[in-house]
Amino acid sequence: MSALTTLYSPVGMLTLHGSDAGLHEVDFRATGAAPTPAAEVPDCLREAHRQLAAYFGRELRNFDLPLAPLVGTEFQRRVWAALAGIGHGRTASYLELAQRLGDPRAVRAVGAANGRNPLLIVWPCHRVVGAAGALTGYAGGLVRKQWLLEFEQPARQGSLFG
Repeated sequence: MSALTTLYSPVGMLTLHGSDAGLHEVDFRATGAAPTPAAEVPDCLREAHRQLAAYFGRELRNFDLPLAPLVGTEFQRRVWAALAGIGHGRTASYLELAQRLGDPRAVRAVGAANGRNPLLIVWPCHRVVGAAGALTGYAGGLVRKQWLLEFEQPARQGSLFG
């Protein structure tokens, strides 16, 4: 059975969609919604809810969840899986990601797949930047992307974006 829950985060209310098969989607559609009280989080989303709260509480850097996106071509799923290889506090360019996938000419396709990532934050598409580190598109908006990138930086390094 499919379930939904909401979670407050510093970058806005998150909607989590999942089932016993795993987490299907994390996104920012819950604008104006109230967070789901912990006691009311559906069992199939309890661990995802806990891990996202721990991430925003600076207690977790890497997610370990069963993932079951309901969308995605084979190529998109390869791109999304590669996102998990971009470490916390790091970034990679679209070109670097295309090279990791074995086709440096696939930069635009990587960008398009990145923009369709159904598991925002969990598959860290916010860590993908343009050439020379330029801040480029993000499904959650550039303000959120910049916040997430700065949030993941060690305090001593300061802002990535001046």
